[in-house]
Amino acid sequence: MVSFMNNQKQQKPTLSGQRFKTRKRDEKERFDPTQFQDCIIQGLTETGTDLEAVAKFLDASGAKLDYRRYAETLFDILVAGGMLAPGGTLADDMMRTDVCVFAAQEDLETMQAFAQVFNKLIRRYKYLEKGFEDEVKKLLLFLKGFSESERNKLAMLTGVLLANGTLNASILNSLYNENLVKEGVSAAFAVKLFKSWINEKDINAVAASLRKVSMDNRLMELFPANKQSVEHFTKYFTEAGLKELSEYVRNQQTIGARKELQKELQEQMSRGDPFKDIILYVKEEMKKNNIPEPVVIGIVWSSVMSTVEWNKKEELVAEQAIKHLKQYSPLLAAFTTQGQSELTLLLKIQEYCYDNIHFMKAFQKIVVLFYKAEVLSEEPILKWYKDAHVAKGKSVFLEQMKKFVEWLKNAEEESESETEEGD
Repeated sequence: MVSFMNNQKQQKPTLSGQRFKTRKRDEKERFDPTQFQDCIIQGLTETGTDLEAVAKFLDASGAKLDYRRYAETLFDILVAGGMLAPGGTLADDMMRTDVCVFAAQEDLETMQAFAQVFNKLIRRYKYLEKGFEDEVKKLLLFLKGFSESERNKLAMLTGVLLANGTLNASILNSLYNENLVKEGVSAAFAVKLFKSWINEKDINAVAASLRKVSMDNRLMELFPANKQSVEHFTKYFTEAGLKELSEYVRNQQTIGARKELQKELQEQMSRGDPFKDIILYVKEEMKKNNIPEPVVIGIVWSSVMSTVEWNKKEELVAEQAIKHLKQYSPLLAAFTTQGQSELTLLLKIQEYCYDNIHFMKAFQKIVVLFYKAEVLSEEPILKWYKDAHVAKGKSVFLEQMKKFVEWLKNAEEESESETEEGD
């Protein structure tokens, strides 16, 4: 037995003209989308327009046909009825089917039913997910090659698929194509798309999906550069019946402008720019971005408080804060010309002193300083004390303010009686 094994080992294979018959499955299969297309189209023609039957046919065919290899062809057929040539046209000499998105009725209900077909197919064959995303990106770039009705159907379908999570919002990148934007195709398509998306979900869910892929601040790019303003966007989408999208973009713009304002303010303060220059800059930004004064005073307060390294000892921080805030009082006073702005500042001080525990005992000292520096006046302080404060540290701060508030009330009464005597 052993000697037989040894003999076997010593025999070496020869390559002298031996021929091996290759198995069929080992040969590299030729890429032939036409044959694949014919199989799919024939099957769809047989199932007819019953989309339940279509879904079942696609499910079963995945076991026999190479979906992984011919994903683009498969999705071309399901959307346009046949293989698409570059630019979005159907090749004349190819087979076609009417069982597709473009040949269906142009209404949301039909597109919701088609969305279910894609959804089931991709859930069943998970590997098609990436191919489908690429397909939609391609279709969006081909929009000019489609009729208005085809574009509308594709927009509604895309909106539904974005809502149910089959598609990722990053596909919207294709809409920022320069030619599509210039000719107004992107904006018109976006109207239909967002209508069906918001109809399925709501503006908050849409906003969350956009934020996830950093698309929340890019919606104005649906318009050419000379029309990229909040006013134009708001007018266009509000007139198209998408007021909630207009408001969302306006809010995003305001949030962006506020962040930019705070960043610039902190830089100007750290450079030691003169207050008159800072005030001028802030007022210009307020006007340009329509930012109300009560919002601005909150930004100025945050900026002022972030420009210094605070002492960690409670007994020293109050003195440091008073010295720092006395210096910045003229800047703060420039943005407390309204009662509401003063009240906002009081609440910001209250929240800051509560959130930064070393400042708990400094609250009253800061308010008194601002009263003397004419940053704050009697009425907002009394209103804050009576009913406009927030819960944060309420009992501590109200106790601190008790004597000062009593003094303010007495001073007010004396002033009133003096006025009456004068009359």
